[in-house]
Amino acid sequence: MTRKHNNLLYNPPKCWVGDSQKISYPTREEAEIAAKVAEYDHHVKLDVYKCEYGDHWHLTGNKHKPIDNS
Repeated sequence: MTRKHNNLLYNPPKCWVGDSQKISYPTREEAEIAAKVAEYDHHVKLDVYKCEYGDHWHLTGNKHKPIDNS
């Protein structure tokens, strides 16, 4: 999704997951903040998960297995 802010276009980083592109968040904390914003703005509950294809995080409406971050 491209957003306009102060007359500038913002194209968030994305990666291919399956046959679609998903917005990538560099840290779990940033993904969790985005999930909270989505819950507040759109009344949807989203979870976060670490991408299996790169060192970043995504949002999902599906439950993912807990990730061992140790």
